[in-house]
Amino acid sequence: MSSPIPTPNPWLPQAAYAVPRHPAPVDLRLDGNEGLAPSDALVDLLGELSPETLQRYPSPRRLEARLAERFGVEPESALVTAGGDEGLSRLCRAFLGPGRNLVLPEPSFEMIRRFAEETRAEIRSVAYDGASYPTDQVLEACDAETSVIAVVSPNNPTGGVISAQDLRRLSEGAPQAILMVDLAYVEFAQEDLTPVALELPNAVVFRTFSKARGLAGLRVGYALGPARWLRVLRSIGLPYPVSAPALRLAEASLESPEGVTQTVERLCAARERLDAALLEAQVTPYPSQGNFVFARGVDGRWWRDALAGLGIGVRAWPGSERLGDAVRISCPGRPEDTDRVCEAIETITRPEALLFDLDGVLADVSQSYRTAIVATAARFGVSVSREQVEALKARGDANNDWVVTWRLVNELGGEASLDQVTEVFEELYQGRGEGDALYLRERLIGPRDLLASLGERLALGVVTGRPRSDAERFLSDFELDGLFEVVITMEDAPLKPDPAPVRRALEALGARRAWMIGDTPDDVRAARAAGVLPVGVIAPGSPRPSTTETLLGAGAAVVLDRWDQLQERLP
Repeated sequence: MSSPIPTPNPWLPQAAYAVPRHPAPVDLRLDGNEGLAPSDALVDLLGELSPETLQRYPSPRRLEARLAERFGVEPESALVTAGGDEGLSRLCRAFLGPGRNLVLPEPSFEMIRRFAEETRAEIRSVAYDGASYPTDQVLEACDAETSVIAVVSPNNPTGGVISAQDLRRLSEGAPQAILMVDLAYVEFAQEDLTPVALELPNAVVFRTFSKARGLAGLRVGYALGPARWLRVLRSIGLPYPVSAPALRLAEASLESPEGVTQTVERLCAARERLDAALLEAQVTPYPSQGNFVFARGVDGRWWRDALAGLGIGVRAWPGSERLGDAVRISCPGRPEDTDRVCEAIETITRPEALLFDLDGVLADVSQSYRTAIVATAARFGVSVSREQVEALKARGDANNDWVVTWRLVNELGGEASLDQVTEVFEELYQGRGEGDALYLRERLIGPRDLLASLGERLALGVVTGRPRSDAERFLSDFELDGLFEVVITMEDAPLKPDPAPVRRALEALGARRAWMIGDTPDDVRAARAAGVLPVGVIAPGSPRPSTTETLLGAGAAVVLDRWDQLQERLP
């Protein structure tokens, strides 16, 4: 008989902590608030570790002694932890439980609530929506059973801070409670509250090597405070919370304070520029003192998705009742990356032009070009399904249907030159042989009136891999030729995914910021490479699940069922 599956603890949080993920791939990660990467010299120290260092269990005592010396406390008043959040977890487990309560200003670092939930303590939430810590409201929420008060300063995600005076007021007003003083971002603040907190009998400070020192991958944090409280935290944690290599690099990073100073200066300068960019976009940022900016009153999901479409990862909270209208952007370390973010904010909030692919976006080609591919392949003895056509298109570099057909013929056992395939394809599509021309089966996708309305607000252009004669004929047949200021075709530039045709369209329109609507990975990749926001759309006849996955995987900001849903996204 098999053993019964144990029942999970019902008091554990019901949902796993979700590491933020983006619908599109990103190369500039500004969602985690990591600091700048450490120097190569620091990383090189790993090569100096002896085999014995890796053989033995690591002791954090040396690093704790260095920290104690640095902050002017006894060695027993410093505790190294596996990241700052592991220290927060220890404090919650040590001082919270049934019958006790935590007073938690929110929004704040979301792991604090999760750590408290594990203890079955009551959580008393206090609104923290301004630039200053809500000291009066926190004190009002306290009673004799209040065991912990959370103080995150600068606050994550808002960037707000508590003053030294208010920190002392909390200590005096709630002497029965431990002040959990999370100073993970304190290097970026106008005032370091560590000395103030260390003077208080009921405060424990938590700091980290992850932010200003850029060592998030090491997972090294530390706690400072009265020895009697630190002994409690030490007793309930693992005996060896941090690895020997992490301890060695963390200790070495303390020897170069000038690196921290330079990092803070660079990131604070970037913070000012991002604030200005948000204001230009008519979005008011909070007065942050962290290494990030925070804004509310926006569609957080759309901002996350749109910036991801431009390769930039930011933090949002889709579906959150408290933070669904918010976005947080970590400050980039390089000026050129800050330029890129500022330009991306402009692009998603103030586009100057809309670019459209033709096939599958404006023109329903499910009965024309797609039929021509299948029928041409049949002429060379090859049976091709619509699914095989879609699969080859999804592979990319497939913006020319003559080439697509030629590839399919030869990959599926036929034999033909590109010239031979092109001749047959054109015969069928243009109607040069028997039967009606396949191009006559094409239909306009979406209402013309909507295009005209969009054209009154923004410059419109077409970027297609069609020959110019075919493109212009379709636009003329459906009375669209007067709506588009520029039409870029296969004769004008290399085909997508090369960004050249997209850039050519921008140049012709005199536009710098644009969105492009396309139905293939080639459209998406060309737009991204040109700094244009790629918006995916499901072409008629395409399977929604697989097409959506393909377009998002290529980097589309979002995938729409029809391009006329675009109005919902435009500012």
